[in-house]
Amino acid sequence: MAKKKQKNEITRIVEYMISGGAYFWSGYAVFGFLDKIVGASFFWAKSVSTLAGWTVNYLLQRYWVFKNPKLAKHQTEVTGRYIFITLVDFVLDFLIVYYLKQAGITPYIGQFVSAGFFTVWNYFWYRFWVFPDKFKTLPKKRQTLPRVIAHRAHGHSAYRRPV
Repeated sequence: MAKKKQKNEITRIVEYMISGGAYFWSGYAVFGFLDKIVGASFFWAKSVSTLAGWTVNYLLQRYWVFKNPKLAKHQTEVTGRYIFITLVDFVLDFLIVYYLKQAGITPYIGQFVSAGFFTVWNYFWYRFWVFPDKFKTLPKKRQTLPRVIAHRAHGHSAYRRPV
């Protein structure tokens, strides 16, 4: 059983690396196009290329690498978590590439440095939080008759728990 889990994890890591490559190269190509052909500013070239890469990445991570039929019931939470970690990544990525550029390293090389960091960083976030094997949700509050009656659509509930 342990061998099968180990084999599955190695397969998942290989798929993760392939999809990460698709994310990186699609974003890299868009950045090069916007930077060299269109002449967009660094901010816009980096922002649009990152958005293109994220789209490729989400589709591959969700439906190939971390495929899990149980996640279909949690699509809103999964997407929300992906967006959250991606926004954090965006800020960190922009800062890494920007400060490397300020230090005299071309953004084309800076993106490789940043990608190395995010390869490890995101695997753990995706594996254990964004696309987990078991999705934990908070328990729903029980709807009791007093709670329903005391609910006010606009304002605080009149229902108070006894102290």
